[in-house]
Amino acid sequence: MAGPLRIVVVGGDAAGMSAAHQALRAARAADRDVEVTVIEATGHTSYSACGIPYWIAGDVASGDDLVARTAGEHRAAGLDLRLGTRVVAIDRERRTVRYDGAVGAGELPYDELVLATGATPVVPDWARADGALVTGVHPVKNLDDGAAWLDLLAASAGPAVVVGGGYIGVEMAEALLRRGFGTTLVTRSRVMSSLDPDQGDRIEKAMATAGVALRTGHTVERLDLDPDDGRVRGVVLDSGDRLDAALVVLAIGVEPATALGAAAGLPLGESGGYLPDPGGRIAPHVWSAGDCCEIEHRVSGRRAFLPLGTHANKLGRVVGDNLLGADRRFGGATGTAITRFVAGDVHLEISRTGLSTAEATAAGHDVASLVTEGTTASGYMPEAEPIATKVLADRRTRRLLGVQIVGGPGSAKRVDAAAAALWAELDVDDLAGMDLAYAPPFATVWDALQIAARRLAERI
Repeated sequence: MAGPLRIVVVGGDAAGMSAAHQALRAARAADRDVEVTVIEATGHTSYSACGIPYWIAGDVASGDDLVARTAGEHRAAGLDLRLGTRVVAIDRERRTVRYDGAVGAGELPYDELVLATGATPVVPDWARADGALVTGVHPVKNLDDGAAWLDLLAASAGPAVVVGGGYIGVEMAEALLRRGFGTTLVTRSRVMSSLDPDQGDRIEKAMATAGVALRTGHTVERLDLDPDDGRVRGVVLDSGDRLDAALVVLAIGVEPATALGAAAGLPLGESGGYLPDPGGRIAPHVWSAGDCCEIEHRVSGRRAFLPLGTHANKLGRVVGDNLLGADRRFGGATGTAITRFVAGDVHLEISRTGLSTAEATAAGHDVASLVTEGTTASGYMPEAEPIATKVLADRRTRRLLGVQIVGGPGSAKRVDAAAAALWAELDVDDLAGMDLAYAPPFATVWDALQIAARRLAERI
């Protein structure tokens, strides 16, 4: 009699645990015997990394509040979860993994292997001294990082420098301001460069109004360290300017954590991520999901590195079913993302979906675009806030290519309607004509999103 199907999952956060639990559900439904082992290098699993800046800001009381399911709950559900353990090698021919960590070292056989190793923060050479992070310098990626930042904030009066102008950079600038730290943000290009410059300008203006000192178009060349204790006390920019800094946030971005698979001969994409097929398979008996992957962008048709928990959970569930013989397919992504910047009297919401002008042009589109300013509610209502909506379409086919929204409270989640339109491959006229909800406290009779789409449609 054949033994149980042995599934080994490497990585115990969004994608890995989605795959593991879905495999258990699929096995129960099919009356199959499975053994699912999850190996996680850290001491944490199934937590909201996106919530870490809000924990640091004080909106979330404890890191425990960010945990969706504890280790005990995973084990009670039937998983063999091994925390503090790292897979160090894969033998694809013998179908084994070698591991080392809290439970000791050893070898584990598998029938099916899932790589859900996520992404690692970019840490430049200047952030280290003698191989270790300089005291006062830290990334923001996992729960240990969040706890480290709370300790750093408690031990310092600032000032702080945030290096990187993307989502984490903006969110950490908010957190530091709200904690009372003088904050400078340094970015090599622009703040929120995933949006077009005209929308990014609005974000920069709002952040400056709130008190963030912006140094755009610059990089950090080196740190100035205290000669006595080695702590950071300043950063030196490529311009030669020196900024005081008792704290430095590394928010430069992340890279797919794929060294393990690369050493086993698995192919990687342009960004260094695994290349799963729509079912999540990357090689015979090897699957992958999450931030270690490149996935299909539904608008450009190209592979893209889009490290977000939304995609990780969805592809993880697809993999979990397919491990038990299903033929489910992951539909890709449209690059939908959202954040906010709230400090002092400034409340700014930011969202985007689809392609930016540069991305759409690179994909071969003749791009037409327009920014339309309006309000989030009927102008006579006290809830009305400014909203700037940028719509991009192909001038020839009129296909909707992207939407970017920057505005006050109630602005950003409008992007979901645009994301649905992109998912369905609708054109700009379809978006303008969609039946969206209206009542004076929530929208104008033509919603701001539809007004923007209609005006672009008229232009082209």
